[in-house]
Amino acid sequence: MFKRPLSLKGRIGRTEYVLSFVVYAAISAFAIMSILAGGSMLLLLAFPVLLWFALAQNTKRCHDRGNSGWYQLIPFYGLWMLFAAGDPGTNQYGPSPKGSNELEVQPAVQ
Repeated sequence: MFKRPLSLKGRIGRTEYVLSFVVYAAISAFAIMSILAGGSMLLLLAFPVLLWFALAQNTKRCHDRGNSGWYQLIPFYGLWMLFAAGDPGTNQYGPSPKGSNELEVQPAVQ
């Protein structure tokens, strides 16, 4: 989990997607509250990194659904990524984050 969190390549499942959102929201809320409370404006430097993290995780979740990362720009598509299952097995973006033996067809023994 959280392998290469800033990379745009690969796939992530729903669990990692939700945890990524929680991490993003918590760090963003902390930074905003610190700045509003008179803290250092250096925390503003964290926002480009946080934005890239969120875009990268959304892109990988789109990949898990078998779609381009551009799909995250569709309104409310984030809700679809949250509740819909990913493609089983390997798709054009890589192997399933659930593991390789998901839905593998075993030859019949005669």
